[in-house]
Amino acid sequence: MKLVIAADHAGFPLKEEVRAYLANKGHEVVDLGAYEIEPRDDYPDYAERVGLAVKAGQAPRGILICGSGVGVCVAANKIPGIRAGMCHDTYSAHQGVEHDDMNVIVLGARIIASALAYECIDAFVAAKFITGEPRFTRRFNKVRAIEAKYMCGEGSTNPTA
Repeated sequence: MKLVIAADHAGFPLKEEVRAYLANKGHEVVDLGAYEIEPRDDYPDYAERVGLAVKAGQAPRGILICGSGVGVCVAANKIPGIRAGMCHDTYSAHQGVEHDDMNVIVLGARIIASALAYECIDAFVAAKFITGEPRFTRRFNKVRAIEAKYMCGEGSTNPTA
């Protein structure tokens, strides 16, 4: 599978491990940064890179890593069409795709060890959205309706909208 990946300074070491792990398993991994530890970098920049790449179809799924996972998760979910979920267990990693069509997995480098991160990513990559179940499709359509209802328009900067 083709995947995009990015991390801030706190997630950089785990990102490098995950990137190598996925490449060794035969996945095509597009690294969107950081390319070195830079303590002054900002997690929203990397969340936006991954979110926009997935939204544009550069890859069907993405991986984001920061210290806790919370910052990049919040930021990525601001991009229409991105469904990022923080997963520190294999059940959430596959269930998020199967039930909610999650397209970005988020990991907290200060929370999860490498071995468990690999297991979560394997579960995420292997999972497929369950399209034959009416309840999952119904719920997914409700999520999309919420997103459409509150979108201010592509690239809008109106903070009151």
